[in-house]
Amino acid sequence: MPALKLMQSPTRNQHQGPTPKALTRILEDDINLAVWQRQLPLHIAEFAQLLVALNEPLAESVCLELLDEDDEPDLTGLASGFRDVEGYGGFIADLKWLVSAFACLLGARRIGLRLRVLDKAMCPRFHVDHVPVRLISTYAGVGSQWLQEGAMDRAQLGQESAEPQDATQIEQLGSGEVALLKGEKWHGNEGFGLIHRSPKLAPGERRLILTLDWLG
Repeated sequence: MPALKLMQSPTRNQHQGPTPKALTRILEDDINLAVWQRQLPLHIAEFAQLLVALNEPLAESVCLELLDEDDEPDLTGLASGFRDVEGYGGFIADLKWLVSAFACLLGARRIGLRLRVLDKAMCPRFHVDHVPVRLISTYAGVGSQWLQEGAMDRAQLGQESAEPQDATQIEQLGSGEVALLKGEKWHGNEGFGLIHRSPKLAPGERRLILTLDWLG
């Protein structure tokens, strides 16, 4: 029995760091959130801000098949309606780099990419994802919110009355940061998916968000 207790992590921790290496910590058993605290290059940040300022809809999804780790993701046509916006090429290059890094880190060969402009909270209640792992990066606007372990009773997820009322208990990702969130389907992470939600947006406020899902 003592040996069994040593093998089981009683809780989960989160790691944040200033370099892409921070993302590798998601592979550790006791980590359910790894954040690269990056500052977006100016030309990419300006493109993202211009895109949301245009007030045009954007909701695109694509399933990427990578035959091997040297495959470059094909993002031809992604957000093509904004091709003439200055900085588009640099933005797409950044997306390609993130997809490749995600695939390399996890050994993923099928990746679901979603790129959206949102004007309201898509998932306003604290919840966990029923996926192995998800990458989230907000290119413009406010980032997603998350909770440390113990801040909310997991049995009451989805219930507004059970959510923390103390704002100091609610953590928030910064714009431009890259986060890997472990979900319930990561082997050994059952019952410990990171608790998170979309941020509330003021009228007229918008955000540009990228998510990557490990599909296989």
